[in-house]
Amino acid sequence: MPAPHLLIGPLLRRVVGTRATVWVETAAPAVVRVRTADGAGGSAHTFTAYDHHYALVVVEGLDPDSATTYEVLVDDEVVWPVPGSGFPPSVIRTRAADDRDQPVRLLFGSCRETTQHATARKLPPDALDAYARRLMADFEPAALPDLLVLLGDQVYADVTSPTVRRLLRRRRRRPRGAPADQVVSFDEYTKLYLESWRDPEIRWLLSTVPSVMIFDDHEIIDDWNTSASWRADARRQPWWAERIGSGLASYWVYQHLGNLAPDEIATDPLLAKILAAEDATGVLREFGERVDKESDLAHDTERWRAVQYQWSYALDLGRTRLVMLDNRCSRVLEPTNRAMLPPGEWSWFLDQAHGVYDHLVVGASLPWLLPPGIHHVEAWNERLADSRRPWVARVSEKLRRGLDLEHWAAFRRSFEALGATFARIGSGSPGRTGDRVGAGPAYAPPASISVLSGDVHHSYVARARFDDPSVTTPVHQLTCSPIHNQVPAAIQPLMRIGWSPGPAGAAWALARSAGVRSPGVRWRKLAGPYFGNAIATLVHQGRDAEVTIEGTTSDGHLRPVMRRRLTDAA
Repeated sequence: MPAPHLLIGPLLRRVVGTRATVWVETAAPAVVRVRTADGAGGSAHTFTAYDHHYALVVVEGLDPDSATTYEVLVDDEVVWPVPGSGFPPSVIRTRAADDRDQPVRLLFGSCRETTQHATARKLPPDALDAYARRLMADFEPAALPDLLVLLGDQVYADVTSPTVRRLLRRRRRRPRGAPADQVVSFDEYTKLYLESWRDPEIRWLLSTVPSVMIFDDHEIIDDWNTSASWRADARRQPWWAERIGSGLASYWVYQHLGNLAPDEIATDPLLAKILAAEDATGVLREFGERVDKESDLAHDTERWRAVQYQWSYALDLGRTRLVMLDNRCSRVLEPTNRAMLPPGEWSWFLDQAHGVYDHLVVGASLPWLLPPGIHHVEAWNERLADSRRPWVARVSEKLRRGLDLEHWAAFRRSFEALGATFARIGSGSPGRTGDRVGAGPAYAPPASISVLSGDVHHSYVARARFDDPSVTTPVHQLTCSPIHNQVPAAIQPLMRIGWSPGPAGAAWALARSAGVRSPGVRWRKLAGPYFGNAIATLVHQGRDAEVTIEGTTSDGHLRPVMRRRLTDAA
């Protein structure tokens, strides 16, 4: 049996009150224990799936408003911290018992290919690496972000490094027709996470800053679930069933499991089955197959609710509420009835979006507000894809896939519904209740609403405008992408032109000619676009909000490229 050690981790995932969760992958079945310097701790047996071994440990008994170092033991042998690493000790930082007046710092970004030495292309320096190095150079636990929000494409199943491609070439048994340079099986997916999360600086960062995650398309394949016909074509591939099942199962293990709060761990139906199984391979295989098929039921609310596994989730930090939305797996793809979220999950979102808080943050891997010129082209294309003339619908579908026209703008019902929800909340909607003396109306609007997104490989800040003068809450689109990737130089001018009034007006005329109605919200760019690798920080202090986006320099440092106070008149 291998000596006790960690293959991946520890990942500090959720810190809620005086409890925290720590995720690890071990080399063999074991008991994993986490103990802190001030006497808190917890332990868990690993579960086994596909000959890999995982544990999610709940650490209990932490002191409020504290930062304590911790170590990880596998079968009573200390395996973390690694002796001689030279890195600061990993810590668990808790918030005050009453943290309503405590600042909230959210670090966010998306789209991270593997580190510079492993990737197949020459990319600018990794922004998350640079952020980790800066934290380590002047380590101060009180200055740590409250949460790292990763908004998709944490791994690339369809754009692999030379290291992974060499491994794939050595595989003897792969499904017929499987792409030679893409991962397909669960075990192959594990190599992506091993390569990405064992980067030394990233490993330390993830052990010290709590993190939550959501997938985008590259965790599965580029343009995943673009349309119903896309799904039909994918299913005809003899290797697709294993790819989609393995992708969803591995995402649950490596990313989604850690999104669960300590209280949610005991009630998650899948985790209960996994922990009860001696070998959970069959449980995860069945889950991966089933959860993909649930998208076919998304239009049928009653059947969908009966079987659906929900990837979206919500959490509170002080007076900030974060609602993370699944933009990919559960889409309604029926022509003329497209939606980003099925009806049942949309109802859940509305419940979460209404409440008592100062700041609402919606995480969505795909930007809600794109450059207007691009938005109108996507809306035009969706309209024509629903044409009753078969040749028009067929050509429009080819454009939808070829040009990646599948953002919120191409799911118009959802785009408009999200804007209407923000307008209702921002004007003081029924269903929000005040709990502060002198707060004004019983349903006072929040101080800010922000949509955090990635995907588009450039960064910008945009402000939404509503015709209703009662909407007093500022609503912003905050897009930060990529962490470690790049947009082709030839595409950058198109992104810039998309913000220009002339081209945007021409695109709107095109959309209007197809019968597209005027959007219920207008928006303008306040900062950007920036095309380098970047990481962003959203800070809430009382009822003030500010975002800073930092890009990497050629020598691997960070510099501010845009800063915007979101609660000022703009």
